[in-house]
Amino acid sequence: MDMDKYRLQPPNPTNAKRHELLKAVLIKEGRIEDYENIINLLSPPPEITNYIPSGKFKGKKVGIIGGGLAGLSAAFELRKLGFDITIFEAINDRIGGRVYTHYFDNEGKLYGELGAIRIPVSHETTWHYINLFKLDTIPFIQSNPNAFVYVKNTRVRNDSQGRNITEKIYPLFNLKEWERSIPWNKLYEYVSLYPLKKLSPSVRTEILRILPEYDYEYNYFINSSVRQVLEDLKLSDEAINLLTSIDPFGAFLYNSYSNAIQEDYSASFTYMYHINGGMAKLPLAFYKSLISPYPSEYKNISHEDLGKVFLKCGNWVTGIYKSAKGEKVVLKYENKEIGHPMKEVFDYVICAIPYSTLREVEIYPLFSNRKMQAIREINYSSSQKTIFLCRKRFWEEDRHYGRIAGGVSTTDMMIQSIIYPPDHAGCKKFYGEDGYVKGCSPYESGVLTASYNFNQDAIRLGNMEEERRIRLIKRQVEKVHGLPEGYMDSIVLDYKTVHWNREPWFKGAFTILNPGQRRIFSYDMLKPEYNGRVYFAGEHTSATLGWIQGALYTGMIAANNLAYNAARQR
Repeated sequence: MDMDKYRLQPPNPTNAKRHELLKAVLIKEGRIEDYENIINLLSPPPEITNYIPSGKFKGKKVGIIGGGLAGLSAAFELRKLGFDITIFEAINDRIGGRVYTHYFDNEGKLYGELGAIRIPVSHETTWHYINLFKLDTIPFIQSNPNAFVYVKNTRVRNDSQGRNITEKIYPLFNLKEWERSIPWNKLYEYVSLYPLKKLSPSVRTEILRILPEYDYEYNYFINSSVRQVLEDLKLSDEAINLLTSIDPFGAFLYNSYSNAIQEDYSASFTYMYHINGGMAKLPLAFYKSLISPYPSEYKNISHEDLGKVFLKCGNWVTGIYKSAKGEKVVLKYENKEIGHPMKEVFDYVICAIPYSTLREVEIYPLFSNRKMQAIREINYSSSQKTIFLCRKRFWEEDRHYGRIAGGVSTTDMMIQSIIYPPDHAGCKKFYGEDGYVKGCSPYESGVLTASYNFNQDAIRLGNMEEERRIRLIKRQVEKVHGLPEGYMDSIVLDYKTVHWNREPWFKGAFTILNPGQRRIFSYDMLKPEYNGRVYFAGEHTSATLGWIQGALYTGMIAANNLAYNAARQR
């Protein structure tokens, strides 16, 4: 998104405005016929009280494993029916899972995102909860013509038409004549939209659905790696190298192309938003509602009908067991303060932790063979993020060539991408008659996402000793911005760095399927176990992998399915 697009985006958009922005993208891409399908497929599932009257399950107990957004949304919905809910969250000092905002100040003004950072306008379920909790949103700028592309020691501005890349980066690669003749923006459009538009509109809907079988045309993308699809588009190795050097998502070259086509179909990286004050405000809103005896979010439901919610932070589940008669589920859990395992019995359980950590949990009897295989094999992306608290916003200082207020710079170096805070992007004037405008000055402190990378670069950078990692990131940020070596040493006041592979309760950043895995596992990953007593939720069980949308939607789906089956078992 360039700055002209940014000006089209108001803060706190209405649903009508979001839909207008989505339509504009689809018209430009020549596929407006996808609009209704995208909206319908990404909208929340039917309201849970459509199936069961509120308060119907007073006295019934549900255990939820994981306090991420999937677990929180499931708890929020099940509470409407009167269930007593216990949420087990391993982390002691925060909830939200891979939504992780780090605040450098007590006022909450200087912060960076170590997890989720963007919300596409098309993600209807996410916006359902944003609107419900009345959260403040501001535009997130993905593409800024003043940001940089730094490839093969060559630095250019990332202009909206891609002329700088075409003129200065192309010659660094031994491209075929037809590849050289296509401008960068058209080449990128070719590799992202041409495969998508080869599918009929009806088959495209399968991209956002979990099905037992997929159309043979879509199966081609499920079973093929990104590299295979690019080769089938007749791109040379040099052109593939060019694409993956400029676009950090090239780190997923050997993963299934279904991951990439999911983003393209729902126009995820066009118009996006960010929660003002930090993405952590979304899980915090769930938390405040769930612990309140008189929450304002439940319309037309009496407080007497609502269930009770118990949040056990610092407690991790180590065992899931079917009771002897099969009518209950036993959870074994631990915490640091009590030196022995504890057990609690529930009528139903929702497992909303990543399969990467579910792998550590004892399960008896075992779940279905396909579910156990998925737990062993489903692939999670490595990812590393490092944020810098900077004493000034050096990226906003260049008045002659253009300030970088929001947007992303990309590079073929290990840091892969640099994300600039969007809070000054709304400034109409940076500089007035009396100097810099307050709240828009580059000499104010700011938080820079200095490195956001994936896969091998994330593993290599993330496994460095921390001091060495931070030093390397500083040097590479200097190169991207054309700054003298050592410049960042006096600029960076503090930092926070996370390698998601090494986070003990995640062991990976988000699901990124390998070729064939969606066809083999996705449908079975959602199936309940223990005769409808254990359900599953989380972005890994969704059709929108890696997004908040997937976590929230599957949390709601798990709650609905649990309620429906509970009514049948009464």
